[in-house]
Amino acid sequence: MSDIPPASQDVVGDQPIALEDVVDRDALDDLCKSIHALFGIGVRVYASQGALLANVANELELCRYINEVPGSRAACGATVSAAKSVAPGDDGEVTHPCFTGLAYHIVSLVHEGRRVGRIVLGPYAPAGLREPPPSLAETDKRLDVVQASELAAKVPRVKQEALQRIAGHLKETLELIIFSSHKAWVTSKLHLYSVRESYRELQDKTTRLEQTLTRLKEVDRLKSNFLATMSHELRTPLTSIIGYSEMLAEGIAGELAPEQQEYVRTIHAKGEQLLRLIMGLLDLSKLESGTMSLRQAPAQIGPVLNEVITTLAPVARKKDVELAIDSDGVPCELAADAERLRQVFINLVDNAVKFTPKGGKVTVRARVTEGPALSGGGDDDDDSAGAVLLAPLLKQVEIRVSDTGIGIPAAERAKVFEAFYQVDSSSTREYGGTGLGLSIVKRIVDAHGGQVSVEGNEPNGTVFVVTLPSAQTRRAALPSRVPPALA
Repeated sequence: MSDIPPASQDVVGDQPIALEDVVDRDALDDLCKSIHALFGIGVRVYASQGALLANVANELELCRYINEVPGSRAACGATVSAAKSVAPGDDGEVTHPCFTGLAYHIVSLVHEGRRVGRIVLGPYAPAGLREPPPSLAETDKRLDVVQASELAAKVPRVKQEALQRIAGHLKETLELIIFSSHKAWVTSKLHLYSVRESYRELQDKTTRLEQTLTRLKEVDRLKSNFLATMSHELRTPLTSIIGYSEMLAEGIAGELAPEQQEYVRTIHAKGEQLLRLIMGLLDLSKLESGTMSLRQAPAQIGPVLNEVITTLAPVARKKDVELAIDSDGVPCELAADAERLRQVFINLVDNAVKFTPKGGKVTVRARVTEGPALSGGGDDDDDSAGAVLLAPLLKQVEIRVSDTGIGIPAAERAKVFEAFYQVDSSSTREYGGTGLGLSIVKRIVDAHGGQVSVEGNEPNGTVFVVTLPSAQTRRAALPSRVPPALA
């Protein structure tokens, strides 16, 4: 019963309009029931592919009697099938006669210039029908024509003009329902397509990001391997350069002129500087790859800081910077690698001296405090932030390295712990360095389950704050918080 050529397409998705998908079934049923209640004519609505969408009709007594006679029942079935499949003419309407003298009126439903379904009104009795036609008796000789005529007289008579007005009203109303329903359907489809397209784009972006992340991880791995290999290979000849320069300076190969002594000392100093850079690269690559092992042992922070001050005192004196240590002297056992902690504070104090002008001061203060268990990496999540309120207070050591130097702008403080990052990265910067020291500091402190941060120092300068958990605090920490290097 299709009214739509296969080539006819919908405006959304280039698919044929399916009336059963877009029409509001409840509104359609209500409309057909109102027409049937007013005029007593059966109303059926079909989609373009033959699906029955609405069926509001009472079985006529004439039809019930005819279906009791085999021959007439077969003729009735053929008539109904023909009425369902007949194609309306160019004007979209056609009347299909029945062998009983009754008739069906078929009207096309049109949406956007396309036939999307049909309305079948009937069966009804034309106004001019007086008695059944001879075709009724011919269907089956056993049919009682007189009784059939009496039953046909009970069927409502409808004038053709009135029927066309009913059909026109029903057609316009149904097409309005179809328009509204299809508009809502198109909106939902477009929204669905938009969501699907956004999801597809998101999947594509996710895939590209995953691929980029994989490549970056591989590049990072290759970089770490390259740094480790090159640093190791450079350290061997550099050690020889430093050793031979020391021997030359000591006169083992013979006395040197003052100018030669100066050259040798310069070679030795630059070699030491280069060696520190190489050692920093090695440490960074080990920390990034997780191959640096920390020797956990009972330790006190006091001896570590005293050794740091002793080591850097000559550097501070040479620059005319006062270097002081202030400790409360309260013992607090740490579970830590003392050599790595020494490396942390050597970096911090050496930086403080380097960026403090002549006549300035660098102070190292150590205090034993109480606080909740540290998170280890310095990144508190919502759960850990809430747990702080209920967590028991445990001992920890707070070391503050403050200076009266040039300071670090507040906007730069979160970045100073990134590898190779320097606040002044210009080619004409006054202070040297590679930007590795603070990155190594943070990684070592994190590996000890501690935290490191940077603050301003009024009226000028910088304060680096290192907080290390006591051995008791580390034992009380959750297993997931214990860094694997010391677990």
